[in-house]
Amino acid sequence: MANFRICNEINNLKKESPIGISISVEDDILNWDAIIMGPDDSPWEGGIFQLKITIDNEYPHKAPYIRFLTPIFHPNIYKNGNICLDILQNKWSPVYDIKSVLISIQSLLTDPNTDSPANTEAANMYVNNRKEYNKRIRSMIE
Repeated sequence: MANFRICNEINNLKKESPIGISISVEDDILNWDAIIMGPDDSPWEGGIFQLKITIDNEYPHKAPYIRFLTPIFHPNIYKNGNICLDILQNKWSPVYDIKSVLISIQSLLTDPNTDSPANTEAANMYVNNRKEYNKRIRSMIE
């Protein structure tokens, strides 16, 4: 059942990828590579971010494990690339699919949750000095 769902998700994502999101799946349907483009009209514009998606055998009852491979300075991204996002942790539900999670991650770039930071330096800079935060993002992308 889970493999059928995963195959459907792969096919749907390859046919109808959201703008700025793409996936690549080789031989193992439980291990995906993804690319998220930085949203237009944001400090992230022009950024290309690689992610690794690992799907547990208990999916969709257990959230996929997703992390950034590209170094990123963001309030909700740990230095090791792990993502602090409620739907990947305590708010996961089988109604979510990987497409919706990738859209949420892309949205998180421009709309971080500074109340629950994974990177306190980025969160403090985002809240207290947005200009410097945006400058740091731009320099990282260039």
